[in-house]
Amino acid sequence: MIKEIIVVEGKDDTAAIRRAVEAETIETGGSAINKDVIQRIRLAQQRRGVIVFTDPDHAGERIRKIITAKVPGCKHAFLPQEQAEKNGDIGVENASPEAIRYALSHVRTDYEAGGTEISWSDLIDAGLIVHPQAAARRLEAGKLLGIGYCNGKQFFKRCRMFQITKEEFADAMRRVLDQFE
Repeated sequence: MIKEIIVVEGKDDTAAIRRAVEAETIETGGSAINKDVIQRIRLAQQRRGVIVFTDPDHAGERIRKIITAKVPGCKHAFLPQEQAEKNGDIGVENASPEAIRYALSHVRTDYEAGGTEISWSDLIDAGLIVHPQAAARRLEAGKLLGIGYCNGKQFFKRCRMFQITKEEFADAMRRVLDQFE
């Protein structure tokens, strides 16, 4: 049984989580998270810890940002879009039990006062921003670092929030650049 409570978007996500692992969930009911749901997430964070596991799409990212802003210190699990897609629909409910277990075994914790050595210029030098292949490189780097896909500004923020080290970043970028050569 997973100690933390997993925050998902809806009942289909809960069903997918339960097919993969023994865990309890809190459902947000979509991107319009009300104050009662936030309060339950806060209580869960205080008592057992929380893993935010939302869909790898715009709505899922919006929910993740809301929770992160209102309930600091949560853990985050990320699925690449291609592992959460079925017939054009993207969501945790479409992921295989293996993909869910992998994502949950590679959670990242956010830190309010994140301290990383990664700089904005590191992202430029790695071709993750202002580069013709920046989006594709961020997609691959996000998978390897376990922080999901996002735009350049959010990628930088996640590197800081999850305290990605220079070594982790360099290793991931070596692997990403090997794919693009």
